[in-house]
Amino acid sequence: MTRVRMNTELRNKLFNKIKHTFENEDTQEREAFLQAREDVDKHYVVAHDLAREVVERSYPVDDVATLRTFKKKYGQPCDVVAKDKCFYFAHSEDVDDEGKEKETKSHFDFGLFGNLNGSEYSSDEGKKFAVAYFREELKAKDCNPDIFAQQNENKDNPHKTKHVEECMKALGHSDSSYGSSDNNIGMTKDFNAPYYLDVIGTSYCRSRAIACTKDEYKQFEAWRVAKGNLVVNHQKWIDTIQKQCDQLKIGLKAYRYLSEGIELATELGIELDEAELIRTNSTGLTIYNPSNLASMIKGMKNKHQSREAKILARKQYEESLN
Repeated sequence: MTRVRMNTELRNKLFNKIKHTFENEDTQEREAFLQAREDVDKHYVVAHDLAREVVERSYPVDDVATLRTFKKKYGQPCDVVAKDKCFYFAHSEDVDDEGKEKETKSHFDFGLFGNLNGSEYSSDEGKKFAVAYFREELKAKDCNPDIFAQQNENKDNPHKTKHVEECMKALGHSDSSYGSSDNNIGMTKDFNAPYYLDVIGTSYCRSRAIACTKDEYKQFEAWRVAKGNLVVNHQKWIDTIQKQCDQLKIGLKAYRYLSEGIELATELGIELDEAELIRTNSTGLTIYNPSNLASMIKGMKNKHQSREAKILARKQYEESLN
């Protein structure tokens, strides 16, 4: 039996099938990533319940309702209630080196793309969290949610930009969004929706630090740390896959025959059917099977047909209809 020679298409098919197995293996790194994502969900519940309590302490529900009544009655001049999902929380229970009271405050954004370092401005850190959190959903949309992790040590480049933009589009993220007037859609809008709270004052959140206790502040910090842990564990997991894939590419590039790639997969505990790989690969089927290749080439020939042959062919066609 003629051995099937490797080509780029077959190498890519083998690579993708084996990589898929790497990504779904029950490794410590993958388990840590999944656990970190579960922890995020738990921390979100606790932190946002606490945020509601802290915000409503500063902006009582009855006051909000009264101001809305005034707005309905007097219009724009009383339009001072807004919804927001990010807040500056602050406490003054610490002291400086001179024993004087010191304010500790930070920005906490409950949105999908909220910054992880306390800044109110967007950054890649928020995007890294978003793609890690919705990894499976993005994979299902043929996006690459691992692009930040894969390109962690690389500067921005066209390849990275392309995949990041595809992920952002699939998530429904709008870079122009801010606060409650954002233009987010889809997964981003659905994620953000439960986390808006009523605040009094239409200026940006940095101008209205909301008082909380030191213990409450620590709980907000714990929630934000949990988001960061998801990014860290996603990076660690993808690093292990990348190392395996780098070696896989080297090996597949060196193999001359498909059977060598099949043997590698078998040694890795992955069962692949050579016939199925070829059958679903049109190039491999026509090039490496002499009979099929000959038939394809013959069919491509523009043969001359005599008048008599054409009449005979027409006669045979009409007879077949009777």
